[in-house]
Amino acid sequence: MDKLTYAGNIDSLEHIPPEKLNFVRGDICDTDFVYALICTTLPDGIFHLAAESHVDRSIDGPSVFIETNIIGTYSMLTAARRYYDNLNGSEKESFRFLHISTDEVYGSLGSTGYFTEETPYSPNSPYSASKASSDHLVRAWHQTYGLPVLTTNCSNNYGPRQFPEKLIPLVIHNALAGKELPIYGDGKNIRDWLYVEDHCKALYTVMTKGLCGEIYNVGGNCERQNIEIVKTICSILDKLRPKNDGTKYETQIVFVKDRPGHDKRYAIDAFKIKDKLGWEPEETFETGIKKTVLWYIENHNWVQHIMDGTYQCQRLGLGETQRD
Repeated sequence: MDKLTYAGNIDSLEHIPPEKLNFVRGDICDTDFVYALICTTLPDGIFHLAAESHVDRSIDGPSVFIETNIIGTYSMLTAARRYYDNLNGSEKESFRFLHISTDEVYGSLGSTGYFTEETPYSPNSPYSASKASSDHLVRAWHQTYGLPVLTTNCSNNYGPRQFPEKLIPLVIHNALAGKELPIYGDGKNIRDWLYVEDHCKALYTVMTKGLCGEIYNVGGNCERQNIEIVKTICSILDKLRPKNDGTKYETQIVFVKDRPGHDKRYAIDAFKIKDKLGWEPEETFETGIKKTVLWYIENHNWVQHIMDGTYQCQRLGLGETQRD
């Protein structure tokens, strides 16, 4: 289920066989709609990934983050609880509600240390504050109503089909288009990077093996400065798609004013999910980033449809010149 807002691209589902997917367009804030859908599909579990997720957008317009991430999570919990309360026997025993969150709820780290599941919350942006709030709601629905919930807090995802306002796909697109590669501040902010397929496998592991009421941090064991990320992408592009004039992609890097509340460092301690559930990432950053860059090179049309707004027309059935 997806509302298909600005980042929702139906083209991203083309590679999935139709018999393996039932796509429904809808708004998680519409509790009655969500509940009716749940009653129709009779799920064994619910993966709640719906969220507004771009920090910059939350700074410019926080209201939609409050609506989707907080009110939307409340709506999802309400619908899931109504469904759960009507289950019986083994169906009730096996049902799970998995809430997917972010390591940004923990705030910022210094030069040492790692986020654990016991790290106090200290969100620094409207986005991370809205996700922290949703985490607390999920915990409360477990403690108060007995809803069998699980929560994961993951590090920065990357990989194919990521909306190109995020760092990695934006850098790839701008580099190939001959545009500037903007980096906030001095580029030394550090993130832990997690390949998207590793994250999906982690979520399935938590859903099927996790203990109700528990939190599991999911990380890629891969800390990198933003400037390192950009230079790595440039180096890969130099080999896979060298420029005709022989110049290096690194020459397109520019440093821009830092954004407000920009956390300096995130780093995940993912020992718990490895020790208790047996999950750890399969991709290194070196293998994952090469796969990612290659995918964007080979799927230029996918990116172009987003940059020129074509995908919006396709998803809404609009004319060529119309935009939502």
